[in-house]
Amino acid sequence: MSYTLVRTDKFDEELFNIIYYIATSSHSKDIALNYLSKIEEAMEVLKTFPEAGVVPKNRTLSKQGFRALVITKHHMVFYKINVNQEVVLYHIVDTRRNYFKLVR
Repeated sequence: MSYTLVRTDKFDEELFNIIYYIATSSHSKDIALNYLSKIEEAMEVLKTFPEAGVVPKNRTLSKQGFRALVITKHHMVFYKINVNQEVVLYHIVDTRRNYFKLVR
């Protein structure tokens, strides 16, 4: 059974900001695009295994139905699985930050 990935506007904005930051700080478009490929490849797993992510330990997030998937060493995606066989990607956050405030 294959699920569809649905990206929210907020997710796309956060992803853009991450890739833009990498491109400008590294002065390399290639490094940024390679990192983007790693992120997209990791998210593809959710099409086949939507429950690959864990239920967050944060009560507020878990009560809201979020799951979390570590994408890379420093980035995590928060998503929900809906009844239409869709995985809705809400946020991609830097795990080095206090991301609980960002996700609310």
